[in-house]
Amino acid sequence: MPEPTVLYEERGSVAIVTLNRPDKMNTLTESTVQGVADAVDRATASRPVRSIVLRGAGRALTGGYDLNPGEGGDRWGSPYDAPGPEPREGAWDPVRDLQFMGHNVRRFMKIWECPKPVLGQIHGWAVGGATDLILCCDLLYMAEDAYIGYAPSRIYGTPTTMLWVYRLGLEHAKQFLLSGDAIDAATAHRVGLVSYVCPPDEIAERIEAHARRLEHIPANQLALNKLLINQSFENMGLRTTQLLGTLFDGVTRHTEEAYRWVESFREKGFRQVISERDAPFGDYGERKRD
Repeated sequence: MPEPTVLYEERGSVAIVTLNRPDKMNTLTESTVQGVADAVDRATASRPVRSIVLRGAGRALTGGYDLNPGEGGDRWGSPYDAPGPEPREGAWDPVRDLQFMGHNVRRFMKIWECPKPVLGQIHGWAVGGATDLILCCDLLYMAEDAYIGYAPSRIYGTPTTMLWVYRLGLEHAKQFLLSGDAIDAATAHRVGLVSYVCPPDEIAERIEAHARRLEHIPANQLALNKLLINQSFENMGLRTTQLLGTLFDGVTRHTEEAYRWVESFREKGFRQVISERDAPFGDYGERKRD
């Protein structure tokens, strides 16, 4: 039996949910996304659990969506199908695409909707689709040497859960989403994207300690406060923004530029294409090491 792509463990009042593809930078696949959703449901239903910690195994939280199934990605699923003609080459069905990506958004949003607090631990990298997942958490801890960013802003994507603008406000959302710039921990804390920045060797202990503190507050009190805060953002149009973000994500993956970009994977290799995307900005894999 292959090892699960998501691990679940209960440590007293804290459920630990761990992305478990360390050899692939915990990139997101169908089984990974479903595994997180299932783990959140499991923790929600567990009487002893009062809070949840979401983290990644190995050297990063997650490198985002697995764009190279030949290197280990598993087949994506969709809850939608309907009759129609065989599509011509290059045709894009926006409804099928919206249902496909919307299925991921709904599973990510289980974190947002969970009545128990979910604390996210960012170490190493949280890139692209990783941010669609981790920004759904209630509180974020970030290692001092970690980076977060939505690199697909440069080509091939828009944020789907789109919590960037609600966590950052207008100016900083535009600063980082128009450019796709990688954000270091100090900057993420300064602009209010994360709550806490910790030494890498202390982050796991600190986030668990914070999660355990919450057991001293009645569970219904936690749930009502979380719901009240979240509802204010729902009233500001969060769900409508997510609908547009998910639809636009499909649009950006089916432009002429996007088609040519994906085709270049075969010609140049995946790593080379990503390198060329990020080289003008000097970040992600092209960041100069100290």
